[in-house]
Amino acid sequence: MNGTDFRMPARRLATVATATALAAGPAALAGAASAHATPDQGRASAVVLRTGLDVSLLDKTVNVPLAVALNEVQAPQSAQKAALTARLDGVDGGQPFNVLRADVADAKATVTAEKAEGYTNLAHARLHVPGLPLLSLVELGTVTSKATCEAGKPPVAASNLLGAVTVLGKKVTLTVGGTTEVKVPGVGEVRLDFSKTETTTRTAAATALELAVTVNPLNLNVAEVTGTLTLAKATCEAPAPAQQQSAPSTAPADVKPQGAPDDTGLAATGGSSTTPYLVGGAIALVVAGGGAVALARRGRS
Repeated sequence: MNGTDFRMPARRLATVATATALAAGPAALAGAASAHATPDQGRASAVVLRTGLDVSLLDKTVNVPLAVALNEVQAPQSAQKAALTARLDGVDGGQPFNVLRADVADAKATVTAEKAEGYTNLAHARLHVPGLPLLSLVELGTVTSKATCEAGKPPVAASNLLGAVTVLGKKVTLTVGGTTEVKVPGVGEVRLDFSKTETTTRTAAATALELAVTVNPLNLNVAEVTGTLTLAKATCEAPAPAQQQSAPSTAPADVKPQGAPDDTGLAATGGSSTTPYLVGGAIALVVAGGGAVALARRGRS
């Protein structure tokens, strides 16, 4: 009588343990898969000024790279900067040298689940290079660049200019998407590309001004400056549409007759996707069976 009373709970224990192990296996793997799944976030960036210049001092006996980035921001985490001066040390007789001064110099990058956007705004700016302490390389009124990338929509990029532009003391007229060259004898040359934009299916980039510079005042080789400058640039990459971020699998299930061997992938890996569940169930059966035997023996004794 006692043996029967102990054997019934043991069998139930084995059944419950097996069912629990087999049910928990898929849930555990599904949880692990979802933990690694991350949506395709958007990206954005903005920069007020970026320089890539080489400064040669004292008849090219001293070379100083002029690499400055003012108010450079990037997202997925939204950011904003608004410093008004970019300064470089060690190229003007050991004194700090102001590359850019502006009344407004704003760069902002924002990213949400639906949209990524970069934006720059530069107003009343004066750009200088070594060797020209009194003459601005460029003076301008207001320029803005904006790149907007919304999920599922064509990206948009644009740059705008308000007010006059002066290059090496000369007023110039810029054309959208065009190149303007300014040459000043005894001073140097500047080539300007205004409002350069690029778009793809998910990205956009807008640059208000891109300058190629060669400056050698009076050919004295006191400070020869060559290279490029970028003013007011914004970029973005759109987030993936929501339906693409979490689209469920539509592949049909591979149904086989019961008892048919499933040898897909077994030759290479020695197992299949159901192996963890079978192992878990087998362990549960062994544990529960051992407990049942032990209880049965106690009942007989």
